[in-house]
Amino acid sequence: MGYRILETDDIPAYLAERGHWNDVADIRVREVSDGNMNRVFLASSADGTRSLAVKQALPWVRVAGPSWPMNPDRADAEARAYEQVAKVAPDKIPVVHGYDPENYALVMEDMSDLEVLRTLLNEGAAYGPHTSARIGEFVAQFSFATSDFGMPSAERKALIAASVSPELCKITEDVVLSEPYVEHEHNHWHPGLDDLAAAFRADTRLRTEVADLRHTFMTSAQALLHGDLHTGSVMVGRRRGEPVVRVFDPEFSFVGPIGYDLGLYWANVLVSEERARALGAATDHADQIGLSWAAFEAEFRRLWPTRVDAFFDDAYLDRFLRRVWTDAVGYAGTEIVRRIIGFAHLTDLTTLPDPVPASRRALLLGRELILRRAELTDVDAVRAVVESLG
Repeated sequence: MGYRILETDDIPAYLAERGHWNDVADIRVREVSDGNMNRVFLASSADGTRSLAVKQALPWVRVAGPSWPMNPDRADAEARAYEQVAKVAPDKIPVVHGYDPENYALVMEDMSDLEVLRTLLNEGAAYGPHTSARIGEFVAQFSFATSDFGMPSAERKALIAASVSPELCKITEDVVLSEPYVEHEHNHWHPGLDDLAAAFRADTRLRTEVADLRHTFMTSAQALLHGDLHTGSVMVGRRRGEPVVRVFDPEFSFVGPIGYDLGLYWANVLVSEERARALGAATDHADQIGLSWAAFEAEFRRLWPTRVDAFFDDAYLDRFLRRVWTDAVGYAGTEIVRRIIGFAHLTDLTTLPDPVPASRRALLLGRELILRRAELTDVDAVRAVVESLG
């Protein structure tokens, strides 16, 4: 039949065709699309006892429409990432019931009983005692399993070949690691940031350091990554009295530097702290960096004895982890910058009564993280930079 764009009325028959639902008359469907890229539908039974989510990649960026074409095969990357994570961390992703490569559609667990972490933080809620630690564990488990440490060489080469995603990686190379530092039509910002936007474009030292991070992103094929791990890609809540953390939307998944995933999460943590500070609320968000890193490092070290290549000894592990930390600090800086003077901004800041003071602080913090990433060797050093901005 070929690729077709699904509409709300198509979902009952589609689920029946794919063997996910028997009684078509029993299905109630509503569209809940919220992100920039895709369409999402929730299908539930009339009595509410059963539900599924259907996510389809469109042939363009959803929020821009056909004026910004985008290959829908990004859904292949998402399905592949879920498949790999399910082998090592199934408790940290939604259950995937099936993938339809012809229509680039995933049928998944309905997570509408959970909340998007960013939404909760914007409302003043806390992270909860387990959230950041589970994010750290997720990155360690996923990255170790798909690295040369956890996967035989031949399998790794096949994974790298299958995971090449030139279009999506080019978006990150441009939107995150290039455009905010040059004149570009995608960039926009609050008028109160005109001076900093201009200063960042004119800062040759900053641009050189971003170029270094960009080159690492382009060439360091350490492990399969989520690729877009921020607080809007995490859902949290409780089920049967236990805390639940689910990472979703890995459609930008690619093989790259492990520090990139950690850095994206840390950037969003730090921006959330700036929001809290602006609202006069508690500002312990940066502590989440320490929690996530401690969990990441502990899990990576726990997995280390299972490595498939014994040539990599414990001394090398120490060096490798230091490199991951330094990369993560730098990528945190680039993510902060692009979320304020680049293309896609964060509601953490844009919904503030006056977003300018917090945005200025965050931009300056991002710059410091990029420039000083090699000397900021632990959480306390990062915290000191945050506090130094006043």
